[in-house]
Amino acid sequence: MSNRIDVRKTYKLFIGGAFPRSESGYSYVVDDHKGTFVANAALASRKDARDAVVAARKAFGGWSGRTAYNRAQILYRVAEVMEDRRPQFVQAVQQSEGLSASRAEKVVDAAVDRLVWYAGWADKL
Repeated sequence: MSNRIDVRKTYKLFIGGAFPRSESGYSYVVDDHKGTFVANAALASRKDARDAVVAARKAFGGWSGRTAYNRAQILYRVAEVMEDRRPQFVQAVQQSEGLSASRAEKVVDAAVDRLVWYAGWADKL
């Protein structure tokens, strides 16, 4: 039996390269497929959504200004990071979707394969 206190995770928003708390200050509970607590998630407000759209529009010029080759490299790097953290992603998919380990592995594999596929085509089209 452990005497440790359960550290509950609260996921923040990701806007413009930062992790701000929701402007509203509210969060909601995220449960797994069995109804067991997984984490708290920030409840975005309309202002948070507007801030995210403004940040995305601001980033668009930089992304579209990159060469197709560079965009392919970035997508491939995301696939590499996902592959490196594969056990973490498999566990998260299992917990959130209630899938078996083998099915969760297939879901993660498909996501990595899809990123590699798009990275391969980024400078071809």
